[in-house]
Amino acid sequence: MIRNIVVVGSGVMGRGIAYVGATGGFDVILVDVNPDALESAKKEIETIFEKGVRYKKITQEEAAAAKNRFLYSSNLEEAAAKADLIIEAVPEQTEIKKSVFETIEEHAQENCYFATNTSTMSPTEIGSYGKRPEKTIAMHFFNPVQKMPLVEIVRGLETSDETAAVIKEVAEKMGKETVVINEFPGFVTSRISCLVGNEAFYMLQEGLGTPEEIDKAIKLGLNYPMGPFELGDLVGLDARLNNLRYLHSKLGEKYRPAPLLEQYVKAGRLGRKSGKGVYDYTKNEEAVRK
Repeated sequence: MIRNIVVVGSGVMGRGIAYVGATGGFDVILVDVNPDALESAKKEIETIFEKGVRYKKITQEEAAAAKNRFLYSSNLEEAAAKADLIIEAVPEQTEIKKSVFETIEEHAQENCYFATNTSTMSPTEIGSYGKRPEKTIAMHFFNPVQKMPLVEIVRGLETSDETAAVIKEVAEKMGKETVVINEFPGFVTSRISCLVGNEAFYMLQEGLGTPEEIDKAIKLGLNYPMGPFELGDLVGLDARLNNLRYLHSKLGEKYRPAPLLEQYVKAGRLGRKSGKGVYDYTKNEEAVRK
């Protein structure tokens, strides 16, 4: 029975996961070793609660109850000892994830489940960082977590049927639809999304059209809710590039990053979080490209 969830990492994904955990009825501790990041997350989560009430996604009473189930901490060891499920949501870098899993393995209860929020990395490899691969799984949430309906649940080589069933139930209590799949690089969604986003950069590089024209063609012609450049700027072009490099190393040439994407990242044009990516977010809310 999962009651207490610890979310490690208070970035965009971590704070969203913590929010849907609390609104789903779980006691949640959001952990980050950086106090400034934790304070920023606290302010953003308060804003998400306010918007949820304003737009009638949750009632005032539900929001108050969820906030009462919500704690913030900089002490991972202490938080891990209280958890039934620990969801790691740190950056997609092996050494960081390895450090987190080694720490939680040491301090978590024996019956605690481990989940990694990753869009491409191997839950089998991540499971090897601890000593409970049968209780380790990937939960791929999507940005923004409180709005996107899917959690892609990815079984590692040794993930048990029981773990997959427990995590599916947790995700559903968070209000999410789920798919349960077996591990392969990129899973389902990242493989498709990276291909589309990378091809859009090749099109831009070749002068086929403007970002606005390419995004509009994809949205209206293929019925995508966001164009590939809009989505890339939202998730971060650096994150997209990291995913492409990983998939290129695992799956070959079709995932080779477009040189223009690499150029944008080198220039610090990372998307919304830096103020400028494919589009310029510093001028107005419509993000008109210079």
